Amino acid sequence: MVQTIRIEGAAREQAGKGAARATRRAGQVPAVIYGAKQEATLLSLDPRVIIKELQKGGWRSHLYEVVVGDAAPVRTLMREIQFHPVTDQPLHVDFQRLAPGQKIRVLVPAHFLNEADAPGIKEGGTLNVVRREIEVLSDPDQVPDAFEIDVAAGTIGDTFRWSNVKDSFGTEAVLGRDFVVATVAAPTVEEEVVVAAPAPAPAAPAKKGGKK
Repeated sequence: MVQTIRIEGAAREQAGKGAARATRRAGQVPAVIYGAKQEATLLSLDPRVIIKELQKGGWRSHLYEVVVGDAAPVRTLMREIQFHPVTDQPLHVDFQRLAPGQKIRVLVPAHFLNEADAPGIKEGGTLNVVRREIEVLSDPDQVPDAFEIDVAAGTIGDTFRWSNVKDSFGTEAVLGRDFVVATVAAPTVEEEVVVAAPAPAPAAPAKKGGKK
């Protein structure tokens, strides 16, 4: 199930671009917690904490308990990270505060099981993944780490849909229909191209006569 990760930050008193630049000059990343019909909370974070979460992957599906100073932990989702266009260092982080009983909208990775056993794959076909992540509405305490789809019986032309997910963990797909997640595509046939050798150039006509 979903991980809950604790992040500690320092209070930030002023909003605006100037205050954000000052925070970055101090070696910190400006951030904000918003939502649940409450006033936004401004804070700053150690950039190493954000980079660590990025390296782990799946940060959009994790719950974060954010602690600012002596205040009570705030249950959040990390919604957006802005990056420097050249250095790729984090510039700003947005957290969404969760209200009690609120379902959250998250992207959950799709994992495909037994791909090597699928008859269509053995015949040279490929698993064409349409959605590597599936967006769902979920209870914050029931967000799965991944959805699993068993493709062991997949033959050429088969389609795997949302209904083929082994366990949806009580989530609800945002699209609201039985959408395609992956297909087994036929092998690509490459036509052999025969390049004809160029015809030999015609011989130059013999010169008549000559020196006497």
